[in-house]
Amino acid sequence: MSEATGRPNILFLFTDDQRFDAVAAAGNPEVITPNIDRLIARGTSFTHCTIMGSTVPAVCCPSRAMLNTGRNLYHAPLDCGDYVTMPQALREAGYTTFGTGKWHNQPTSYARSFTAGDGIFYGGMSNHMEVPCFDFDPEGQYDQGLQYVGKAFSSELFSDSAVAFLQSYDGDDPFYAYVSYTAPHDPRMAPREYADLYDPGKMRVPDNFMPEHPFDNGELRIRDEMLAPFPRTPEVVQEHIAAYHAMITHLDAHIGRVLDALDATGRADDTIVVFAGDNGLAVGQHGLMGKQNMYEHSMRVPLVMAGPGLPVGEARDGLCYLHDCFPTLCDLVGVQAPVTVESRSLAPMIAEQADSAYDLTFHAYMNGQRAVRDQRFKLIEYFVDGVNTTQLFDLSEDPWEQSNLAGDSAHQPEVSRLRSELQQWQRGVDDPLVL
Repeated sequence: MSEATGRPNILFLFTDDQRFDAVAAAGNPEVITPNIDRLIARGTSFTHCTIMGSTVPAVCCPSRAMLNTGRNLYHAPLDCGDYVTMPQALREAGYTTFGTGKWHNQPTSYARSFTAGDGIFYGGMSNHMEVPCFDFDPEGQYDQGLQYVGKAFSSELFSDSAVAFLQSYDGDDPFYAYVSYTAPHDPRMAPREYADLYDPGKMRVPDNFMPEHPFDNGELRIRDEMLAPFPRTPEVVQEHIAAYHAMITHLDAHIGRVLDALDATGRADDTIVVFAGDNGLAVGQHGLMGKQNMYEHSMRVPLVMAGPGLPVGEARDGLCYLHDCFPTLCDLVGVQAPVTVESRSLAPMIAEQADSAYDLTFHAYMNGQRAVRDQRFKLIEYFVDGVNTTQLFDLSEDPWEQSNLAGDSAHQPEVSRLRSELQQWQRGVDDPLVL
């Protein structure tokens, strides 16, 4: 603990486009993730953590804005606006705040959030060997003329910055280190030694593989969906899964370097380590490749917290959102969350005083897709060119979301109930789409 405040440090490891089940310890034996696995083994996993959705095709942008403001999808400006951010709240409480990697929410919010940084990337995606970066400027001036190209693969580049910070930090104040990767986001270009770990022909084709999505969801020809030809084939999907897993294993190796550096400082026992992803990814499920949809593969994300005061090797299966991290971390370190935070602390779930943070979670993508789910059922509504399509899935019996029950008369009460809940939520969050 910090001698100055008695508060633990926080190390936040944040990945890009990593699906909830793209981790070996989460039940996926095909992907190699020993370092994320060791975090899961010594921490608490939230197995049904989701994002609320997106108002733009670049889903990671509002996801990160929600995470860092603790506000819902329609109340979190993409640049974080004037809202107090998570690192800003910690900074104002006496934390040294360090950031490296992807900050998709504009320099203005970054400048007031961090006291130090290195290898700062303000874009959404790039060639992993040519990441446009900035050095930290305490005045918050990030003129394009100061931009440079990183000299290593993105996962290595950002991990180098994090390791250097951990090794050099000797302050008495607690630190918050935000390490925000751009992997495994495409382009999937893992170094050869990692690509060679995965034979495409041995990759399992997902149970819900389809050559094409069964109807127009409004985004079937967006950039992400053009990464593979139509119709999809099992062989092409296997190639993408192999490349995706290779990116994750390479990323995991560099996460291991950061964790090892933390251990070497002697501060690991006084540090809460968070591992999370900003959104999921289809990679061949439901005939889709991207994340611009309401299916589990794209809405659910990994979330693990390990460190002082947190249960070891346990899982919490209740419903929660990624942006619940903000008030949760505030609770865990004894900092008052800003009044602008709308999300909920997961501290009651951690302490097993509550089974779930929410009875229902709600989700939206632009103006064409809305969804609501409880622990068993999920309702998805589509509005595309005047055509309305409804899906209802029993997730307990059909986790791959293959059997649409919306047309079954026996399930009309569930459709009506969830639709009513969705409409009420829309009104409460200022959703511009009226069902």
